[in-house]
Amino acid sequence: MTMRHHPSYAECTARERLAYLLDADSFHEWLPPQDRLTSPHLQALGVPAAFDDGVVIGRALFGGRPVFAAAQEGAFLGGGVGEVHGAKMVGLLHRALRDRPAAVLLLVDSGGVRLHEANAGLIAVSEVMRALLDVRAAGIPTLILIGGNNGCFGGMGIVAHCADHIIMSDVGRLALSGPEVIEASQGVDEFDARDRALVWRTTGGKHRWILGDCSRLVEDDVQAFRAATLSVLDSTEASRPITLETLKAEHAQLCRRLALASPEAPADTETEAVAIWQQLGVPAPSEVPDLDVTELLAGFSPQGDQR
Repeated sequence: MTMRHHPSYAECTARERLAYLLDADSFHEWLPPQDRLTSPHLQALGVPAAFDDGVVIGRALFGGRPVFAAAQEGAFLGGGVGEVHGAKMVGLLHRALRDRPAAVLLLVDSGGVRLHEANAGLIAVSEVMRALLDVRAAGIPTLILIGGNNGCFGGMGIVAHCADHIIMSDVGRLALSGPEVIEASQGVDEFDARDRALVWRTTGGKHRWILGDCSRLVEDDVQAFRAATLSVLDSTEASRPITLETLKAEHAQLCRRLALASPEAPADTETEAVAIWQQLGVPAPSEVPDLDVTELLAGFSPQGDQR
């Protein structure tokens, strides 16, 4: 399947994202739907299963390089991680340690762990984290791409920060707890999950890039993701080994971020993010939500870690 126009990344399925992102007709899927690898937990609960359990894994070429890739299907159970779903990603990462591709790309579109599988899903996420860190320690660049409708929340939010680099679109979202989880546990006065502007001000791609949480910020366009990923792999810092120095730098960044949320900072959600952007030196911070990516990139350069 050869597709080379410029669709919205968020509107694509997992397989469409891989087809657009990777070199044309180069993707070879492992454990495809024909193998009917489904979750036994869902069947026991009477929940419809998917023959790939909501994640596509395989090998391909990317800019002529051999890479391994996984893409979560957000339309199936919100991209939730279960036992089989997680095991497929772990298997991909273990094979990367053996075969040493030029990079591992994880296209994340997930609300976190599948509630249907609870502990099995939590264990799966921890195994993905450990395997991803092993791949990173082996010097194989690991990249997380975030731009799906479900964002990157819960356990997958932790997984993302275990990688060398994060690439996000302006419509992507990244956090540990999702908006609905915060609202359910702390109340709507703490966080109104229906307030889309609030959600994107606090978890969206622009905010994460300004804070230094991602290496590249792109438009909601598959070819923009491809260009940014190629740029990262062509750089001298495609692989970023975890050292004492890098850990100290990340801790210092977190301390600076904590200082931005001092008791003197505005408490209302309408101005909180804007106040942080202003403290970080963003020109005309109140205009950030209305800027396109090119305008934001031209007017500001984060001083943070920028994974």
